[in-house]
Amino acid sequence: MKVFGVDIIRGSVRSRTERPVYALVVLEDGEVVATAQVNAFRLSRLIARDEPDLLATDSVQELAVDQHALVGFMQTLPTKTALVQVTGGERKETLQKVAGRYNILVEKTDPFAEAGAAARIAYLGGGAVVVAFEKTTEVTVSRHRSPGKGGWSQNRYVRKVHGAVRERAREVEGHLVAAGLRYEKSERLAYGGFSRVQFLVYAPRDEIPVRTYAGADVQVRVQGRRLDRIRYEPLSRRPRYLIVGIDPGTTTGIGAVSLEGEVVEIFSSRQMGPAEMIEHITSVGKPLIIASDVSPMPDTVEKVRRAFNAVAYVPPQDRSVEMKLDLTAGTGYANPHERDALSAALDAYRSYKNKFLNIARRVPPGYDLDEVRAGVLRGRSIEAVLTDLSGRQRPVRPEKKVVPPPEEPAGRDERDERIAHLDRTAKRLRAFVQELEEGIEEKDAEITRLKRQIRRERSGRSKAFQRDAEVAKRDAQIAALKKRLRKEEKRNKSLKKRIERMRRVEELQVGEGQAAVKALDSLTHDALRGLEADLGVGKEDVVAVRTTDGWGRSVVKDLAAMHVRAVAVPGDSLDGQDPHLVAEALAARLPLVPGGTVGLRLMGRIGTVEEERLAAALEAWAGRVEAHEREKKASMLNQVFKEYQTEREKEVRRRG
Repeated sequence: MKVFGVDIIRGSVRSRTERPVYALVVLEDGEVVATAQVNAFRLSRLIARDEPDLLATDSVQELAVDQHALVGFMQTLPTKTALVQVTGGERKETLQKVAGRYNILVEKTDPFAEAGAAARIAYLGGGAVVVAFEKTTEVTVSRHRSPGKGGWSQNRYVRKVHGAVRERAREVEGHLVAAGLRYEKSERLAYGGFSRVQFLVYAPRDEIPVRTYAGADVQVRVQGRRLDRIRYEPLSRRPRYLIVGIDPGTTTGIGAVSLEGEVVEIFSSRQMGPAEMIEHITSVGKPLIIASDVSPMPDTVEKVRRAFNAVAYVPPQDRSVEMKLDLTAGTGYANPHERDALSAALDAYRSYKNKFLNIARRVPPGYDLDEVRAGVLRGRSIEAVLTDLSGRQRPVRPEKKVVPPPEEPAGRDERDERIAHLDRTAKRLRAFVQELEEGIEEKDAEITRLKRQIRRERSGRSKAFQRDAEVAKRDAQIAALKKRLRKEEKRNKSLKKRIERMRRVEELQVGEGQAAVKALDSLTHDALRGLEADLGVGKEDVVAVRTTDGWGRSVVKDLAAMHVRAVAVPGDSLDGQDPHLVAEALAARLPLVPGGTVGLRLMGRIGTVEEERLAAALEAWAGRVEAHEREKKASMLNQVFKEYQTEREKEVRRRG
């Protein structure tokens, strides 16, 4: 495995004056093979040439100014190269703290030391991989040059470029089909072929059998589809070792700390059995030590310990409440159960702390201290653990095969010890399985009882739900009917008022020599609509207008269309009215009469006029209409005569 570790020496990606310079340390199979001081361009060239498995840094902000630039940088990386931030993902730690877990000392002021530490941590599986792309890839085949503005041979040149795009797209599609990849294709037709062909391949970028290419006429661009937000995934899926304290009971408390004594988890819940405890602890990490705050260890805690094959810890004597409070001060527990569980874990850590420090002093740099501590606590020597880790972390180069002698092979004792250890583990697991099977029978009976209870509850609840649904349906119907009733009552009230006003109009018409009048505030659409709503306006009705200011032609036409008998306007004569209004009424054949000459009397929306005087006014209006018609005909004849005279003059002038 080849790993590049980088750390910035000077400059910054954000600076426009001083570009960044990096310290580069190259690790191959765990050994430093090269160091160099490079700029960003040289670093990209080396990555493209050597294609390392991992590119490790303590902060991706040293490589890109923002997420957009980081995605652009990752597009340039070889498909097999993963970018690793060794200080973690969303929640970062210092490089020195992370390096301490691998017993690596880092000098803050030495960029090459930090680059080497980052490379070694990534090689050992530490840190988080930066993930910026989906599991789909876009492969785009397009022109590498513009057709230009024209010329004698432009058509032939365009055909050549577009034909080259089509041929290259066919080659790419052939590679995708041969690799058995699923894809979608979109083409943009152009003269002589295609100007652009895009493939959406449902596979990650490292599985695409096509590489980015730029030729004279055609270019191929392979890009992973970027995620909406960059995420971080652990480089190693191995769970971290923990010291877990458990306080069983009606409310179970669980407290977990790392092998450095940092609090990792505080949790409590009611009615937790061994299976639920095991599931929750597994979601947090891998317990190396299971601790209890009382001696001897309770049976429930012992079952959990045997399930993980963890080291047991019980205090020499029961701890007092004062000691538990002192151990857990400032940890933020929520109840006494969490306090007791966390105090057991911290007490176990305090008991093993000196041993952990001694192991750290004896382990050379470059090994996972947690793995070494776990092996030593399980009874192995430091040398055996280091040998095992060396075999895992540094692949041995193939050597000349040596035939072993016929005597007893070396390492027989170690194999026998391993077999005996596995036998003991198998016995413990068989006993634990038997206990679990007995517990399963009890749980099955409990489940059967609870299912019966659930069926009874569900049946009663179903009936209640049906009743509630029917009640809600009836309530909705009642509300709708009430709303409809209020609407009808309002309409009924309005109609009663209208009937009362119409009755008053009828009473006015009963009088000798009188005619009823309906009053209109003004000659506007709003006033006319209001009168229609209150009293109605029909044929042979007499309408009185209080004011003619703001009159409109469309209102005059509407009244004429209603065939009203007459419209009474203010004043004693029509000569004082707007001549345009009189002309419009004559054109629409709407009778206008002066209110003063017909004896108009108004009382709110209704009134009366004298029938005889109204008839006389209508006769006068009829005379005005006849005079208007005569004038109109005379005007038409005069116009025809003038047109004839004009045409004759033109004809005489043409003939000379």
